[in-house]
Parts: sequence; C-alpha cells; structure tokens
Amino acid sequence: MSSGVLVRAGGARPARWLRRRRLFAGGLALPAFGWTAIFFIAPLVLLIAYSLGRIDIITFTVQWGWTTQSYSQVFQSLYLDAIARSLMLSVGATLACLIVGFPVAYYISLQRGRRQLILLVAIIVPFWTSFLVRTYAMTNILSYGWLGGGKLLDTPFAIGLGIFYSYLPLMILPLYVALERIDPSLRESAADLGAGAFSRLRRVIVPLAKPGIIAGCILVGVPSTGEYVIPSILGGGKVLMYGNVVADQFQSTGNYPFGAALSVTLMAALTIVVLVVRRAGGREVVA
Repeated sequence: MSSGVLVRAGGARPARWLRRRRLFAGGLALPAFGWTAIFFIAPLVLLIAYSLGRIDIITFTVQWGWTTQSYSQVFQSLYLDAIARSLMLSVGATLACLIVGFPVAYYISLQRGRRQLILLVAIIVPFWTSFLVRTYAMTNILSYGWLGGGKLLDTPFAIGLGIFYSYLPLMILPLYVALERIDPSLRESAADLGAGAFSRLRRVIVPLAKPGIIAGCILVGVPSTGEYVIPSILGGGKVLMYGNVVADQFQSTGNYPFGAALSVTLMAALTIVVLVVRRAGGREVVA
C-alpha cells in the first residue's frame, strides 16, 4: 500500500513539472503570437472582409456584406494580362537569379576562413542600403543606355533587371547554406568512382542542394510577383504590373473591395504554389 502511494506521489511530481514547463513555454511564445496576430492575422482578416464588400459608385463608400462581386472582376482580360506579365517577369528573374546565384554560392561554400567571410559580407552589403535608393540607382544605368542598345528605362526588361539585381542575394544566401552542409567526402567519393565535374554537379551536388534551391526560388519568386516599387520606378508606370494595379485601386480609384479581392486572389494563388513546391521538394528530398 505504501509503495503504491509513493509511486503515485512520484508520478504526480513529474506531471506537475511538465504542466509548469508547458505554461512557461506558452508564456515565452505569447509575445511572438501576439505580434503575429496583430500585424499579420488581423490585417489579413480585414483584407478578406474588405474583399467581400462592395463599393457604392455614387458616394465611393464601402458597403459591408458577403458578396463575391469583386472577385468576379479579377478575371477580366486587363487584369489577367497584368497577372501574366507579372508571372513571366517573376519566373524569368527567379531563373536568372538561380543561374547566376548557384555558381556564386557554390564558390563561396568551397572557401574557408576569412575569404569566405569577406565574400558573404559582400553579398550582404547591398541590404545595408535602402531598397528604394538601390532601385533609383538603377535608373542612372538604364536611362543612358550604359548596357548598350539605347535607353532601357520604362520597359519590361528594366523591371526584370531590377528584380534580378535586388533579389539576387536572397537566392545566394539559402543556396550557400544548403551547399555548405554538403559533406566534402561525398564529392571526393564521386570523383574516386570516376564521376566527372558535370556528373558530380548533376548527380550529387544539385540533389543535395535542392532544399536551398526551393527556398531561394520561394524567397525571390513570391515577393517579386507582387512587386510594386520596382515597376513604379523602373517601369515609369508604363508597364502594367499586378502590384501597380492593386495599388491603384487603393490610392487612385478608392475601390477598396476590388483592391482587396486582387490581393487575396494573388496571395491565395502564391500560397498554393508554395505549398505544392515545398511538398514536392520535401518528398524528393526524403526519397
């Protein structure tokens, strides 16, 4: 009898300790959860609520309700063209960042000591300057045709080049992290087994670096699809992009429901793409 009481008493103490630990962990997570709820979840709920309302064309006031009228306008040809143009520029810039960023990240991962640190700092340095200032700096290069072929400003190429220039570090850094984790003995073993440089790259390095490739493509592709600053500055308002269409609904026309519907549609589409890519990439990594 006494031994049973001791077992129950001994079991109660760990259970009580575990409850206190969970409460303590919950208390530590509470500020982060509150920050996320206030600055992410609440604006998202408000955006969805706006998208389900409608605008009074006489008074230009928002009338709350549960209507999908704004979503039906998203699929008009004007906005579909803007979506297609944004997607093409985003995909092109993402592929360019991957093609240029992979060799750079691989070279940095092979370095050691101070040289590697200097190269990483060189990649991070552009983030020390304002994104707006860096984008305006591109206008000097594109205005006077320093790249050849005359003036390139206010063209889709200028927007794509600006996205490539601004987001390239976001591709290099996750690639570097993935490549740095590759055991050098794997490359040496592949070489000992007769694999050439290209074969080692295709069959060893790229598959092991796939998590970094997926992360880099997401970090570049998702924000560049809805980019607003770069098309406004380098496109001069002459190239209609999805981000500019959304901004015009809020700033110029005052059609908040339609602007919110455009935002929610893009966000939902990108979320689905990210989930599919991550799931497919995770399945391949496990395999």
